[in-house]
Amino acid sequence: MRIAYVDSSCCIAISLGEPGSRDLLSRLDRFDRLYSSNLLEAELKSALAREATSIVLRDFLPWMLWIFPPRRLTLEINQILEEGHLKGPDLWHLACALFLRSKVEDLAFLTLDKRQGSIAHSLGFRGF
Repeated sequence: MRIAYVDSSCCIAISLGEPGSRDLLSRLDRFDRLYSSNLLEAELKSALAREATSIVLRDFLPWMLWIFPPRRLTLEINQILEEGHLKGPDLWHLACALFLRSKVEDLAFLTLDKRQGSIAHSLGFRGF
């Protein structure tokens, strides 16, 4: 089974039809399960409001599996910060992915953010 954690940057790019979004959508469709933090919803809605559009080319929210960690993610956050600095939302998404990886083997991390992708790679994720 192919499983991926999806950062908001991917869903925003596809939803707004940004260049390269068709290829990205094809990549996402290859996975059996897609996970994200529920922060994705707020980030996606914010991007749509910023762009003054309600047109969504692909609605990810109904078929995304959500991660709700039952504890603080201090260990994961500290592990990430040892690799480098990220903005709060990027840090949270990567911490949620680290939390999920403890339960799911061979988890891919998908992002369009180069800094976040670089840190994900240094933490052993594939597929950024």
